[in-house]
Amino acid sequence: MKNAITVDVEDYFHVSAFSDSIDRGDWDRFECRVEGNTHALLKLFREKQVKATFFVLGWVAERFPQLVKDIDSEGHEVACHGMTHKLVYEQDREEFYQETIRAKGLLEDLIQKPVHGYRAASYSITRKSLWSLDVLLDAGFTYDSSIFPVHHDRYGIPGSTREPHRLKAPSGRSLTEFPLSTVKLLGYTLPVSGGGYFRLFPYSFSRWALRSINNKERRPFIFYLHPWEIDTGQPRIKAGRLSTFRHYNNIDRCQGRLKRLLADFDLVTAREVLRDAKLLPA
Repeated sequence: MKNAITVDVEDYFHVSAFSDSIDRGDWDRFECRVEGNTHALLKLFREKQVKATFFVLGWVAERFPQLVKDIDSEGHEVACHGMTHKLVYEQDREEFYQETIRAKGLLEDLIQKPVHGYRAASYSITRKSLWSLDVLLDAGFTYDSSIFPVHHDRYGIPGSTREPHRLKAPSGRSLTEFPLSTVKLLGYTLPVSGGGYFRLFPYSFSRWALRSINNKERRPFIFYLHPWEIDTGQPRIKAGRLSTFRHYNNIDRCQGRLKRLLADFDLVTAREVLRDAKLLPA
């Protein structure tokens, strides 16, 4: 079964976990490592003959336009991760619209083709920001991958649909949603789709959980990671204990686990999976 592999193209100092430690206005003072780390992922995907979806932050695209062109030229899908990694529910409708169309337009100008997919910073489309779905439709997106059907202190819509589906926006229009993947275990909905969870759990558990989605639930999963998650040499940011743990835990193991994942599963772009499921036009 085909499954989606995605990369949220942002740098180590962009993450929401460090927002209390790093002011957005200071980002340009930090050493940028996203270009080299993303090229390392491109090389790995090239070797494994895998095509992925790259949700690119507009801030990155502005500073590294050739990186966006390289992603596209190698046959990967370029999708949108917003402009400044500001949480959706911390914006009003107009701010979110302006940021989103700016980022989408920037990416489309670089690759000279439409950008169909969107993923919010830190999965911040929650019950209090469902209005953003209409903004995404107004901006011309055909699918979203921002909703995590779990309890979390920063994101999530507990109890929401766990498989790819058509999601009704407040206006009554609909948008294809590819929610982040979870499994049901001992009565809990457990996140297993990548990122910090992929680094936290032993690879054997992640493989079992993802295979369970394919074999028991008969549906595809979506996997995600960030370029900084394979970067053991990144600068250390002083932050709270929980944020530090979430960011740095098992970073030294991530790339090795990723190589195993690429060997164990059939991985393609999010758009290909959704097209095969007839949730997007062919």
